[in-house]
Amino acid sequence: MSYADQVFRANCLDILQNGVRDDSLAVRPHWEDGTPAHTVKKFGLVNRYDLQTEFPILTLRRTYLKSAVDELLWIWQKKSNNVHDLSSHIWDAWADETGSIGKAYGYQLGVKHRYKEGMFDQVDRVLYDLKHNPASRRILTNLYNFEDLHEMHLYPCAYSMTFNVSGDTLNAILNQRSQDMLAANNWNVCQYAVLVHMFAQVSGLKPGELVHVIADAHIYDRHIPIIERMLAEPEHPAPRFSLDPAVTDFYDFTPSSVWLEGYEYSPFEDKIPIAV
Repeated sequence: MSYADQVFRANCLDILQNGVRDDSLAVRPHWEDGTPAHTVKKFGLVNRYDLQTEFPILTLRRTYLKSAVDELLWIWQKKSNNVHDLSSHIWDAWADETGSIGKAYGYQLGVKHRYKEGMFDQVDRVLYDLKHNPASRRILTNLYNFEDLHEMHLYPCAYSMTFNVSGDTLNAILNQRSQDMLAANNWNVCQYAVLVHMFAQVSGLKPGELVHVIADAHIYDRHIPIIERMLAEPEHPAPRFSLDPAVTDFYDFTPSSVWLEGYEYSPFEDKIPIAV
């Protein structure tokens, strides 16, 4: 059985059985019909994934890995904030008439900052330090720029990555302020597991641990019956993950650079409503 399934199942059961509901509070998110989107939540979930052991993808339902990687590269490689640069339509609800989501996500990663070695954006600085300063304890990114929040159409959910080299191994911590467990949890886990693999490969390192810290892990009210059906599905073994070994420059990766072998997953017929 997949370790990612075990973690997801345990987290969701904990939220459903021991979580706190916000039904009595005024909430910002709403459903397409205008109804407030309430949640049941747990504070402070911390999950660890050993990327040397297996790739952390769900089998309880399919996670579309290439689509997830496309969004990841839209943010981290293209450093874009325009949905016209993205193959899917998952950001359309937050885009304006030009396709922009404001000064969010990729925009923040593309802003250059001054260092003693010169000007770097956040991604290029991480890549530089992994090669030239691997012992540094300062290798991180942060999308939560308070000065620009008023110009972001959605505040960053997954907002910070901290990278740490131990010997020949690259580990990372993903900090997330808010997590929609059904729609986005495994999607984000897979994305940042891939990012660790990519950064490790182009830096001459091995991928190690991904630690995922979630401040507010929640299940929306209309997602509860879907989650309950999912948790009743059988689990399958984790597939084998591969990354194109010929790629040595992060900016040469594409969604086709990743693939899975032996990915079995349970059928999933539900349409997931998205709270915005």
